[in-house]
Amino acid sequence: MNSELVIGIDIGGTGIQYGICESSGKVLRKGNLKTLDYPEPGDFVNEFYRLLEPEMTLLSNDYVFKGIGIGAPNGNYYTGSISYAPNLTWKGDIPLAKMISQKFSMPALLTNDANAAAIGEMKFGAARGMKDFIMITLGTGVGSGIVCNGQLILGHDGFAGELGHITVIPGGRLHPGTGMRGALECYASASGVVTSALELLESSREASILRNINDKSKIESKDIYNAAVQGDTIALRTFYETGKLLGESFANFIMFTSPEAIILFGGLTKAGDLLLLPAREHMEKNLLPIFRGKVKLMVSQLNESEAAILGAAALIWDRY
Repeated sequence: MNSELVIGIDIGGTGIQYGICESSGKVLRKGNLKTLDYPEPGDFVNEFYRLLEPEMTLLSNDYVFKGIGIGAPNGNYYTGSISYAPNLTWKGDIPLAKMISQKFSMPALLTNDANAAAIGEMKFGAARGMKDFIMITLGTGVGSGIVCNGQLILGHDGFAGELGHITVIPGGRLHPGTGMRGALECYASASGVVTSALELLESSREASILRNINDKSKIESKDIYNAAVQGDTIALRTFYETGKLLGESFANFIMFTSPEAIILFGGLTKAGDLLLLPAREHMEKNLLPIFRGKVKLMVSQLNESEAAILGAAALIWDRY
């Protein structure tokens, strides 16, 4: 009997990653596309099929394709649609799972990208054996997947777990995608960290490596990290304040579901202890005594270039 494969797709605001995966977690083929190259979702589906069809034909002698899993912003597991995602140029309610299923003639499942990451972590990563944990993705946005009693929390409409959009600073920064103010995503995403650094540069005359970048609109989170490891006080303060806000938020999340662990994934986790130490300090400081010292704060064990792909693929392994 031929072995089974699943295609995993992770759709982000700027890039789309995809791969062909075995149930062991091995990714046989992978690639990426630029989201902005496809102004309409149908354009992406057609191009994706064009790219994958030769690979599938090549592998079909030795493998059977089981289905396609998709992680996407505002992805709804119940409907298979991306609904009004603020970080995508694709607008409205997009039945992407149905479109891909019809194009490829195989089952397709879709969920929120952070939910997919949580499932992937539970099957292949740091959350193996855990029944209660929260996955937080720190990248272009801040996403979350909440697992309780071994089950992903979806809510009655499929949209549960939008922890990145909780208000952490009432009346704070405007979120350009939602029109709301003070959301965690406005502070703890890659762009939020950049905004925090720029605000500190503006409000002080303190010397900083970041001032050497003439076009401040070109500053990226990696520039702030590079400055921080050189001891730059503005950059260090930026990560400390970001970690503090994350820790305070984590404390709220913990008192809501009492997880065994909070697992972090995404580009910002590369900051390591610059972010994790203040996050852990302020998480513990803001917990009730009965919760203190019980919850692990961990970084994903999955390879960053494959984690989102495996998380999406795990939707199919989990279902079929």
